[in-house]
Amino acid sequence: MRFRCIVLVLVLVTLAIDTGVAAASPGHVRVAVMGLFHANQLVVEVSPSSPMVVKSGDREFVAGVDARQAISILRAGRKMIVRAGSSQMVGERITFRSRTGAESDFVLAVPGKLRRRYRGNLIITVNDKELVAVVEMEIETAVASVVAAELPGETPLEAMKAQAVVSRSYLVSGGHHTPLADFCDTTHCQFLREPPAAGSRAALATHATNGLVLTWRGKPFAAMYSASCGGHTHSLAEVGASSADYPYFAVECAYCRKSPDRWSSRLSKSDAQAVNSDSEQERIRTTRKLGWNALPSNTFTKSEEAGTVTFDGVGHGHGVGLCQRGAAGMARTGKDFRAILAHYFPNTMIESSR
Repeated sequence: MRFRCIVLVLVLVTLAIDTGVAAASPGHVRVAVMGLFHANQLVVEVSPSSPMVVKSGDREFVAGVDARQAISILRAGRKMIVRAGSSQMVGERITFRSRTGAESDFVLAVPGKLRRRYRGNLIITVNDKELVAVVEMEIETAVASVVAAELPGETPLEAMKAQAVVSRSYLVSGGHHTPLADFCDTTHCQFLREPPAAGSRAALATHATNGLVLTWRGKPFAAMYSASCGGHTHSLAEVGASSADYPYFAVECAYCRKSPDRWSSRLSKSDAQAVNSDSEQERIRTTRKLGWNALPSNTFTKSEEAGTVTFDGVGHGHGVGLCQRGAAGMARTGKDFRAILAHYFPNTMIESSR
């Protein structure tokens, strides 16, 4: 299970801004991708199986009709230079859209760093610092991609179904916007990679729960989760945040209590002084400075030695909402996804978002 440090609802609400960017099509979501690289150059590869219309301003062409085609996008100030073979055009916004209106498969790459396959439409814009890539995809494609990124392939199917419902709830609830998209692909929103294979557990879990979301008082909410809770989940108040769209009751996690996910970290006294409470915001500030393994969770004890402070703890992440490790443990004992979600999200309903 991957370490998650999803920013708490209190912080997320402050990021919800009206950017003037057109909303995604119904049933779709816009995800900003590869933003961590602050790229000045991108390459898009389009294949004959999914040709796309490439448009910049009033100029357009169809890519990938007869053979796989690579399109290079290079930032030049506040504009982009788009090169496709011997052709070149300059613009401030470039779109890659399917000729048929369905989702297209394409590859987006930051040369020398990362190459990843996506399914949907692609929008690339430019600011005074970098290129910004946004993939518009069907929500179910996004859910499957998140589940595959968040959980190992051998995770029990019922635990994956629970994750699918939680991730879909987060996407459907809306209100957490980056300047050019609905969400990003990092743990700031939800970790997202390429869509999983059709027969994978992540794909099957997404299909089996198609459209299902968690609701509180009749409304979907931005359901939260972490890798391991250490034996019990936390309420928002326990990690220094106020309730937002769901109160997040603290519940016992039998699997993590029986088999705790232990960690130990040693910090200098000066760095340790910044950790004054179990506030999630303080932990995030510390880990951004020192690395995500400096304080994997808020459940710890500490002891001082000469010049250093040792933190011994359990769990990974904020411990609010679904515990991925505990959900897998419940699934192995025969619990289905509905029982798992009822345990970690008391007093909620599972309803169709369609």
